[in-house]
Amino acid sequence: MIQAKKRRKAINTVLTYVMLVLIAIVCAGPFIWLLAASFRSGQNIYDISLIPQNPTLENYIGVWEFLSVPRYLLNTIIITVASIAMDVILSALCAYPLACMRFKGKNFILGVLLASMIIPAAAGMIINYLTISAMRLLNTLAGVVLVGSVKVFSIILLRQGYMGVPKDLIEAARIDGAGELRIWWQIMLPGIMPTVSTVIIFDFISRWNEFLWPIIVLQDPAKYPLAAALQYLNGSFNYKFGYIAAGAIISVIPVIVVFILCQKNYIEAVSGAVKG
Repeated sequence: MIQAKKRRKAINTVLTYVMLVLIAIVCAGPFIWLLAASFRSGQNIYDISLIPQNPTLENYIGVWEFLSVPRYLLNTIIITVASIAMDVILSALCAYPLACMRFKGKNFILGVLLASMIIPAAAGMIINYLTISAMRLLNTLAGVVLVGSVKVFSIILLRQGYMGVPKDLIEAARIDGAGELRIWWQIMLPGIMPTVSTVIIFDFISRWNEFLWPIIVLQDPAKYPLAAALQYLNGSFNYKFGYIAAGAIISVIPVIVVFILCQKNYIEAVSGAVKG
């Protein structure tokens, strides 16, 4: 009886892993095909096979030379890093009183923040453009960074992270004479690093792949981030899909690297949110 149960358990485990591998292959299939297409020449670019027969780097070399990739990568890094830093710091500061302080109107403010998430982002583009124009930040990277640098989703997520930190630590720090800013910096923020990592991942993906708002604000194509430059590449080289595939692979590699680095904390934050 025990041997039969162990055998059934082993078979179920194997079948589960086989099914998960098949699902992973199906989900990753388009990306794998795009990766293979980036190594193909123009003659066999639309080959369905996932392994190129005569791989070549000519698409990557062509994109690198035509687009001046280092310049667009620098613009993207500046926009992404500045946006993430502002969102993490300011959202963490906004979320702290909503989670750890008592004051009149707290529930109302929280309700307004939650209600604002229903509004689509495109609805605010006109007022954002007018605001950036009044601040004379058009055609500047600062104009791209400021809009959307503090996200309501990040505030709500960090607030939930704060609520998981034991309140005894806060009370003990206040008894010892620590100020609220010191409590936030030395106790609360280190206690929610998995949540902070989750915010960083979401911000990195959204900012790294953003192209619509930079195109609206920036008139000089030399200041475009990489995603906007790739759209320009798509319009210029529709007949060279290999260039487009190579540019897309170059753009997505940093996202994969950041996710791998923050994967552990991301899973901890998501699992904690599900348990909560």
